[in-house]
Amino acid sequence: MNNLEGKVAVITGASKGIGKGIAKALASQGVCVAINYNSDKTAADQLVEELKSKDYQAMAFQADVSNKTDVTNMFNQIKSAIGNIDILVNNAGVYHFEPIETVTVDEFQRQMNTNVLGSMLCSQEALSHFGDKGGSIINISSVATTRPTAYTSLYTATKSAIDGFTQSLAKELGPRNIRVNAILPGLVETEGTHTIGTIGSESEANFVTMTPMGRVGQPNDIAQVVSFLATSNAQWITGQKIEVTGGF
Repeated sequence: MNNLEGKVAVITGASKGIGKGIAKALASQGVCVAINYNSDKTAADQLVEELKSKDYQAMAFQADVSNKTDVTNMFNQIKSAIGNIDILVNNAGVYHFEPIETVTVDEFQRQMNTNVLGSMLCSQEALSHFGDKGGSIINISSVATTRPTAYTSLYTATKSAIDGFTQSLAKELGPRNIRVNAILPGLVETEGTHTIGTIGSESEANFVTMTPMGRVGQPNDIAQVVSFLATSNAQWITGQKIEVTGGF
C-alpha cells in the first residue's frame, strides 16, 4: 500500500548516484521531490525534466549543505514553492581514499563539513519545516562504519559520526514524532564509484566474492529501503542503522 502520495521530500546530493535513485523512487510513489545539488545544475535540471516527463512532481534547489546560509535559504525556497516537508534524506557526501600520512587538514574539513555538518544543518533546519504530524529523517551512512577497509579512515570517521548522530537524534526527536534512521549501503555502482575506478577493479571483484547476493548494489536497492522508512509502515522504527549490502 502506497501511503506516500502527496508527501514532500528533500533529498540532498540528488543530482546523481544514490540520491538520484532515491529521488526517482520517491517521485514514482507520488512524492513531490525537492532535488538538492551543489554544483551540477545541468544534472539536476535533467533529472527534474525526466521526472516531469512521467508526470511526477520535482523541483531543483541549489545549496552547499555545509553552508548554513545556503541551507536556510534552500528550505525557505522549498517552503515557498511547495510547502512543509515530510521527509528529509541526508544523502550528500564526498569521499577520497588515501593513506593516513597524506590526509590534509583541508581534506579533513571538506569531508567532515559535507558529510557531518551538512547532515546536521539540514536536520536542524528541517525541524521548523515539518508539519504538525512530524516527519522522517533518513541519513545515508556506509557499511564502512561496521566493516572498514584500509585507506578509508577519514571517510569511515565521517560516516561513524553519522551513525552516532542518527541514534542520538532519534531519542531527541521521538517525542516530536520525528523518526531518524540511517542506511548503511555496501558497494553501489554510481558515477562516483566509476570515476574512482572501483567498478571493474579487483576491489569490486573482492566485494562480490564476499557478497552472498553475488553482485554490487544499484541506487534503486538503496532507494527502496528509503521509501519504506519514509512510509507510515515504518512508524515504529527509529534510531536504527540498517545495512543494505547484499549480505556483505
